[in-house]
Amino acid sequence: MRFYQLLPAIALLGCSEASEPLHSKEKPNIMFIILDDLDYHMTDLGSVMPSVKKHIIDQGTTFPNHYCQVSLCCPARASILTGQTAHNHNVTDVHYPSGGYQKFYEQGFNENYLPVWLQEAGYGTYYVGKLLNDISTQNYNNPYVNGWDGIDVLLDPFAYDFWSPAFAMNKDPWQRYSNNYTTDLVSLKSMGFLEDALADDKPFFLGVAPIAPHSEVLVNTTSLTATFSAPKPAARHIGKLAGAQVPRTDNFNPDKPSGASWVKTLDQLNDTEVQQGDEWYQARLESLLAVDEMVESLFAKLEESGRLDNTYVIFTSDNGFHIGQHRLSPGKTCGYEEDINVPFIVRGPGITKGHTMDVVSGHIDLAPTILEMAGISQRDTFDGSPIPLTEEALKALTKPKTEHTSIEMWRSNNQSFLRTGKMEMMEEAAQNTYKSVRLISGEYNLYYSVWCTNEHELYDMKASLHLQSDSQQMNNLFEGGFGRSHENTDIVRLAHRLDALLYVLKSCRGDSCRYPWEALMPNETVNSLTDAMSPQYDELFETIPKVSFSSCQQDHIIEAEGPQFETWTVEGSKTTREISRGWDPVQAWMT
Repeated sequence: MRFYQLLPAIALLGCSEASEPLHSKEKPNIMFIILDDLDYHMTDLGSVMPSVKKHIIDQGTTFPNHYCQVSLCCPARASILTGQTAHNHNVTDVHYPSGGYQKFYEQGFNENYLPVWLQEAGYGTYYVGKLLNDISTQNYNNPYVNGWDGIDVLLDPFAYDFWSPAFAMNKDPWQRYSNNYTTDLVSLKSMGFLEDALADDKPFFLGVAPIAPHSEVLVNTTSLTATFSAPKPAARHIGKLAGAQVPRTDNFNPDKPSGASWVKTLDQLNDTEVQQGDEWYQARLESLLAVDEMVESLFAKLEESGRLDNTYVIFTSDNGFHIGQHRLSPGKTCGYEEDINVPFIVRGPGITKGHTMDVVSGHIDLAPTILEMAGISQRDTFDGSPIPLTEEALKALTKPKTEHTSIEMWRSNNQSFLRTGKMEMMEEAAQNTYKSVRLISGEYNLYYSVWCTNEHELYDMKASLHLQSDSQQMNNLFEGGFGRSHENTDIVRLAHRLDALLYVLKSCRGDSCRYPWEALMPNETVNSLTDAMSPQYDELFETIPKVSFSSCQQDHIIEAEGPQFETWTVEGSKTTREISRGWDPVQAWMT
């Protein structure tokens, strides 16, 4: 009997070495483990999750420069499943009409996303846990989630109830599992589907998606109100990490305000709020202990089956999380490193063990990477590209995309969570829409953003400009933007380049997302910021329209997002591109 077949009864009770590469033509299996709101900077995975360290970190390659394109669950997951930026898939929030499951299927993705492509290539596909927001007890069957041979999906409004979650398995009626711990259920259900997959001759893709360490959200279905609080560990893990504190980095509750827009107006957290943040942090870490046990069980089953050596395992998170950095209460949706930089670790055939690679990658690259693992052709709709998973693969690239990724956001931010425990919006937090870009190479480490208030941020996170390194993003080098005089002309020259890069990326599609310098300067051999910094290009970059907003919107409304490098029109299967707003890169080079 499969493990997952026992679950209805449970619910009613209420209780630097390389692995050997493949030499056969057998397609590999893929296990995709995605956590919810797991940050990269506060959490030392190796010490908190020993099984993850033993089976994935030590046996695989870590990619520390991996980023989500939107630091919010549903848009980030839509990018993973489609290989597209949020401004192209247009799932920009967690609830309809801007996002959620309904927006996803209305865009046509229920028939055209990762599991469908894998099935078409002969893969068995299985998924357990959280897929997208707003798959609910009301709409899970209208339409059913497509593309999975087996799926047991968490359902709103109980998806974030750690002790009484709701699931729907395949096309069965949904089930509430009262007094059952969510991660343990995901573990049991995943083991059941893994048994099914291993019993089949097909290669398989298994997605495993517990909600930890996401905060708990309890919904009162009568009053339609919700409370937001720290995650709940399994009972056996409560207090296991007592005394854990948020790392006291330079940007933790700083004496001086930092950031831009509403962030720079935040008051310093008081002692009570700092203590509450530490308790939240401890709860997050303790919620990961059950996930670690789940990982141990899955690997034991794979090893027992003899299929582990032919299985890629990917470990990541949809987005990051902050607690106290820049005076922020627990949450996400900001463009700072804690929110956008997420774990990404891969083990499997040919992957170097215990290794680290510094290539820059993003969630838009995951679907292309998974298709390449499976030997499936890339899609014309992709904005991302396969991540080079080995040093050899990186060297073999004739046209590498390794230094940039873009981040965007459209919404309000809620800073009242920690103070009130209720979902009440701050008036001043409506201005949380922005576009930004991360650039990382051996020579520089930069973050540049433009907010919908037309405020600018530029952080030199590696002393690229021979200034003090600012890895904590505390010293905004471009406050006031282009409308203000700046003493350091090198900063202005750099800002012109970064703004031009963002000008392309904020409306890019396909190749212009992968190779923005080429799109911007088609008649020159410019492939990096280093190339673009040549003084011969100063005049050109000064003439390129600047990224700006006419208003702050909580949806992707192009008319509010200033000059557009490209305007795209999609009619059926035909996509057309126009260079808009009177600035054509080809014409610019001819004048």
